Amino acid sequence: MTDPITQTDDRAVLRLTGPDTYDFLQGLITNDMARSTDGLIYTALLTPQGKYLADFFVTDRGEDVLIDVAAPLAPALAQRLGMYRLRAKVTIEPADIPVARGTGPAPQGAMPDPRDPAMGWRGYGIEAPANDGTDWTALRVAHCIPETGVELLPNDTYILEAGFERLHGVDFRKGCYVGQEVTARMKHKTDLRKGLAPVAVEGTAPVGTEITSDGKPAGTLYSQAQGRGIAFLRFDRAGPDMQAGHATVRWPAPCSG
Repeated sequence: MTDPITQTDDRAVLRLTGPDTYDFLQGLITNDMARSTDGLIYTALLTPQGKYLADFFVTDRGEDVLIDVAAPLAPALAQRLGMYRLRAKVTIEPADIPVARGTGPAPQGAMPDPRDPAMGWRGYGIEAPANDGTDWTALRVAHCIPETGVELLPNDTYILEAGFERLHGVDFRKGCYVGQEVTARMKHKTDLRKGLAPVAVEGTAPVGTEITSDGKPAGTLYSQAQGRGIAFLRFDRAGPDMQAGHATVRWPAPCSG
């Protein structure tokens, strides 16, 4: 049996070059660029109001920096980075580099997925089969890892409510970045009253179905697989037995078995 390897066609790679690239990104993204010289970092670009715009992986290869982002978000991300560039000596361009991922032994040049060891590795320019049969949705649901465009919604999501601290996607010691003030205030001055949480699900419901508890809105059900789900919950309203359409939702539930 071959090791699980998947070459994705739903990701896009942006290449950034120029002497100001490192400092340029350091002042924009939620994670510390210093970590990107040793492998991948997971990070996000936020609005000035602290709301999510895009999440992506970054690796600094010395001669250039690669950004691995969901393909639908790539044009808007490139445009937003270009808006912030001003006089910085940075070139931003799409790169025709395939993205591969897998959960078996990592081939040469691949790097661990920084979000969770269960998510395996990611590689750039590594040839791989188009599909290895891995149920990636079930894998990330089991470990409560949000997906771009599903649980992570541009101009709506707050990254701490989406679990970015647990996913190593935000650094609270790196200094300023766009949206840093709001993010830091949520971290240090408030208790999160809502956010993504793992739930048990009996039955199925369309992604985005409202969850109710005792007839009151309590959240939204998103990705589901193998009797589990990822839900956005209002913790003060969530109960042990809730409804999402015809599905029964139970919380709390473990992220993995």
